[in-house]
Amino acid sequence: MPRPLGELEDAVMTRVWQWNRPVTVREVLEDLQQERSIAYTTVMTVMDNLHQKGWVRREAEGRAYRYTAVSTRAAYSAALMNEAWSTSDNPAAALVAFFGMMSAEQREALRDAVRVVQHDGESGAEATAEAPAEPSAELPAEPPAELPAPQEAEGDSAERPQEPGR
Repeated sequence: MPRPLGELEDAVMTRVWQWNRPVTVREVLEDLQQERSIAYTTVMTVMDNLHQKGWVRREAEGRAYRYTAVSTRAAYSAALMNEAWSTSDNPAAALVAFFGMMSAEQREALRDAVRVVQHDGESGAEATAEAPAEPSAELPAEPPAELPAPQEAEGDSAERPQEPGR
């Protein structure tokens, strides 16, 4: 399971995901330097770390590498949500609390996603490894007035998800 990316790792991966093409350290560096002062070797180290963790693949091009994302930002986000949900000792309460934190727009996007998954299930389409399991009930239009407090099991906070490729 993925571990959340650090701030600089996220900044680098954001560019790799947005550009959706093989990128060099120099390209990422030049874009990051528009926001902050950062050294070439720092970006090179972060990209090498992301490669070692399995977030990007790389191909040699002359004396440099071109890096490509292994998966999408959506797949990364989904894996983080799945990891958080699956480690809860009360998954239903965790979902209710999560839905309660959502804006109206986010709940509408979630309802749209549920409809897509239900439609795919009805049409006989095979689920992919990144697709969520089909839900058993429709989502409420608004969260309940009182949300149950999620309970933390002993040792939950000490457990760390595995990094991809490790």
